[in-house]
Amino acid sequence: MYAVVATGGKQVKVSQGDTFRVEKLEAKVGDTVELDQVKMLSKDDGTVIDVEKLSKAKVVCTVTAQGRAKKIRVFKFKRRKNYHRTYGHRQPFTELKVDKIEG
Repeated sequence: MYAVVATGGKQVKVSQGDTFRVEKLEAKVGDTVELDQVKMLSKDDGTVIDVEKLSKAKVVCTVTAQGRAKKIRVFKFKRRKNYHRTYGHRQPFTELKVDKIEG
């Protein structure tokens, strides 16, 4: 059984017991988070894509970590203009572990 969940502007395919990273959520480590924007649900007896049935579905997760991803370097450059700019960025994330998929 798996589900496709939308969070943080992205869609993620998750199964029970999976650990995955999403955009930062305001929750502490150990808190329970319910993701209710389920886009697709696959069960043993078939696939559910009906909007009315999916409105009742949700994925219950536990927050395992809050952190920031590896730094990326952004380099801007314009040739023959003596223009160089370098800066970095670290995207914050929340790591979730799927406890159960309800649907």
